[in-house]
Amino acid sequence: MKNHKKLSAISFQLSAFALLVYAPVASAAATTELTLRYQHHIFTLRAAQVNSWRTLREEWRYDGHAFRAPQELRTESDEQRDLPAGVLRTRMEGWDREAIATTLRTNVAAILDRPAGQVVIHRAADGVVTFDGIGLPGRILDIPASAVLIVAALDAGVTDITLPVRETQPIMDIVDPALQALGITEVVTVGESEFAKSPAPRRHNIAVGLKRFNGHIIPRGETFSFNAVLGPVNAATGYKKELVILGERTLPDYGGGLCQVSTTAYRGAWEYGLPITDRRNHSFAVRYYGPQGTDATVYPPNTDLQFTNDTPGALLLQTHVDGDKAYFIYYGTRDGRSSDVYGPYTWDPKSPPADRSEYTADIPPGTTRKVGDAVPGMRAAWFRVHDVVTASGTTLESIDSVYSIYEARPLFTQIGVPVGSPLLGNIPADGGTSSVASSRSRSSAARSSLRPARRRN
Repeated sequence: MKNHKKLSAISFQLSAFALLVYAPVASAAATTELTLRYQHHIFTLRAAQVNSWRTLREEWRYDGHAFRAPQELRTESDEQRDLPAGVLRTRMEGWDREAIATTLRTNVAAILDRPAGQVVIHRAADGVVTFDGIGLPGRILDIPASAVLIVAALDAGVTDITLPVRETQPIMDIVDPALQALGITEVVTVGESEFAKSPAPRRHNIAVGLKRFNGHIIPRGETFSFNAVLGPVNAATGYKKELVILGERTLPDYGGGLCQVSTTAYRGAWEYGLPITDRRNHSFAVRYYGPQGTDATVYPPNTDLQFTNDTPGALLLQTHVDGDKAYFIYYGTRDGRSSDVYGPYTWDPKSPPADRSEYTADIPPGTTRKVGDAVPGMRAAWFRVHDVVTASGTTLESIDSVYSIYEARPLFTQIGVPVGSPLLGNIPADGGTSSVASSRSRSSAARSSLRPARRRN
């Protein structure tokens, strides 16, 4: 497991550094990669980028006291200038905060920052909740404080930094008094995920799935079941066929992409500190759900996502798609709890097994199709540090661990042959498949047997 040194924004008294333009560097050793994080958002800066922040400054002292040297002393020339007696000139390596701020604006703030939204929430006579607008909270990276924090971290040898981010509530108008009485007064938490480069059927299924949850209310104290709210998944309920993890293969089935919806819902509940009662990761690492270990797979009715609403009031869900991003907005009443997530800590890496192929009568003879990409395996861990209030009213700090095991998968290809072909072995005459080459790690096979056979990828 990687041993990262942690540095929270509150771990430093920023005011102590507020007047510094540069901070001296204790060592000129090569800088390693720098990890910047906010909730599940992780930004990795390469060593070359970090080293580009280095700068030199001159320090002038007379009889041990710092002073501002006159221009004639500071002018460079080809000849070494003799300094007056008692004057010492020292070149010190430091960090250019303006360069750090520029990097933060380009690489982090451009992704994290967003304006606060506006929303009016109604409820009709039949109980259906509608939204006029989107109630996303505003989010702004505190760049000056982040730059100070990064300089302090680099000087201390810390390479993993939690960024200071300011959030602001959206402008909200809760029109229905009954919703107000349930405690729907503000945004409690937001789940977020990205599905860039998804094919059209997958995007369609994500949009259909999100609509199932829009306006749903989770009463106080109730355990939420993703599958119960989602309902049937088939053509009649509006879904298209898209890739789904079916055991060892990835094949088209109705609802492919719904795990994007469940992962988005999970992140909001998990990051706020709600008790998670049922969650499983995908059998192998899927690129849509990075960073690994923050996904939640579903396949009704076998595999579900469940969590308990232990907030002071009900939770109202608003779902939203903006470009390549999906959102679950949870309205309710915040209770002042503190919750932070740290990870992923990855270990036990495994290379993809040898390529695998099989004959099948499910596709035209002479054709091939890929039913699995080569994917490396790993184990990942996240830790959630949050407050827990006991029955006596005492607040205690609790650490929840979330472990995920991702199998290594081979490049898997199917080769079409006629029905009844002897290459199919003992497959029935109406079709099927027969493996001709297989190489799988023993640990991967063992883990497969312990997990449900299907995933809505």
